[in-house]
Amino acid sequence: MRAQKKPAPNEDRLAEVYRTAAQIILRKGYDATSINDIANALGMTKAGLYHYINGKKELLFDIMNFGLDQLEEEVVNPAHSIADPAARLRFIITSHARLVTRGDGAITVLVDEITALTPVQYRKITRRKRAHFDRLRAVLDTLKAEGMLQDVDTTVATFSLLGMIHWLSRWFRQDGALTEEQVAEEIARIALNGLLPAQVGAAPPRLRVVGN
Repeated sequence: MRAQKKPAPNEDRLAEVYRTAAQIILRKGYDATSINDIANALGMTKAGLYHYINGKKELLFDIMNFGLDQLEEEVVNPAHSIADPAARLRFIITSHARLVTRGDGAITVLVDEITALTPVQYRKITRRKRAHFDRLRAVLDTLKAEGMLQDVDTTVATFSLLGMIHWLSRWFRQDGALTEEQVAEEIARIALNGLLPAQVGAAPPRLRVVGN
């Protein structure tokens, strides 16, 4: 007899599972996090949690894809409509920073725990991460070609930008002195002042949408 396929879980509840699991993994580490830890944090039984997941390693893979989906929806796709490369860069930095400081941890789990994936999962996530890296570096390459970038290596600059943004999860606190918006603006100011000439980076560039 063929096994019955599990019904599709509620998307909002599934997102809550990913966010909660990401927070715990970010705090404790993947190896030290148990399925029971996640189930207890969600107020459900271990059996109930398995309605939403297929195992701990598969959950980690799903969290990473969830985080990258968020990155595409909230950062990558909107950035396509910004024609001015300096404005596009600023948008990418601030939007990505806000995504990290929002507190769900799904993006930052990508950095520390990717080696826990299976080889096939690792390659799939790495390809998606590499695509985002290449898109960000392309913006810097465009700025450089137009004479709007300091004399820096764009590969080094891209790694530095992503490192700065991802590290936010290690020190930012929701109840701290700075809000998510303030931190995002500070990160953008520091980054842009180091990358763009003074006449370009002195003030936030005006957004110019393609087709307007």
